[in-house]
Amino acid sequence: MSATDQGFQQEAAAVAEDMVRWRRHLHAHPELSFQEHATAKFVVDRLQEFGGLEVSTPTTTSVVAELVGGRPGPRLALRADMDALPITEESEFDFASQSPGVMHA
Repeated sequence: MSATDQGFQQEAAAVAEDMVRWRRHLHAHPELSFQEHATAKFVVDRLQEFGGLEVSTPTTTSVVAELVGGRPGPRLALRADMDALPITEESEFDFASQSPGVMHA
């Protein structure tokens, strides 16, 4: 394994616990489409903590983060949905939905 691979694995391991905690928080606090105000704020706050990103909110329920490099060239865009569905969660996980009738399914 190269030093680069080992460095990447160490960095990934360092943030893995945070990522699990963030996913469980979002899963426990789902919001329906166009109602994701708390979710958008949570995402903005996490992205701003990373630093180096230009974060904006084109609407109150959407988030855009741009990593601006120093060289011209092609761009890559990633898109993710944040909305939940109007379904009652029946799991008993600690991070099950706390919003009656709404869940990330």
